[in-house]
Amino acid sequence: QVKSKRGESQCQEKHVVLLSPVGRIEISGCETGLHEIKLPRMSVLPSGAESCEVCEGAEEMPEPLAQCTAWLRAYFCEPAAVGTLPVPAFHHPLLQQDSFTRQVLWTLLNDVKFGEAVSYKQLAHLAGNSRAARAVGGAMRSNPLPIIIPCHRVIRSSGDSGNYGAGQVLKEWLLAHERLQKEKVPE
Repeated sequence: QVKSKRGESQCQEKHVVLLSPVGRIEISGCETGLHEIKLPRMSVLPSGAESCEVCEGAEEMPEPLAQCTAWLRAYFCEPAAVGTLPVPAFHHPLLQQDSFTRQVLWTLLNDVKFGEAVSYKQLAHLAGNSRAARAVGGAMRSNPLPIIIPCHRVIRSSGDSGNYGAGQVLKEWLLAHERLQKEKVPE
């Protein structure tokens, strides 16, 4: 819960847990937008649910959380529908303030589509500073909304998948999931 200077609360944070093919995904947000998506850290391949079900927090779900769960459900179970769904509003300080990190995250969200991958250097160039590949890595580490802001699509120039906050196994699973689904969906 975020407090304003006068002490009244600015937003009522709500939490939702989504059971997904990669395990429990914890989502927090308020009426204004999403705060954070927490992915399960894993060192072995996920053995999550086949589908996506909200298992906690379904009652009194603010619109951004409802949109987020619908979006994630589509991402895992009907990827062809992802492009038709609204991206939920964001309410995280990192995505409000004007910074290179914000620029990188918005560029990634808007320009790197499902089933595509981009190198840190390419993303730095797209975000307006081709020499800032290392700063792009920092931006990926601070991404509060993984999967929706697809930091898993940023890989090393060598083609190696590189690091991922929730572990390399999950990053490789997400990239493989997207490649497989993209093959099924006609352009």
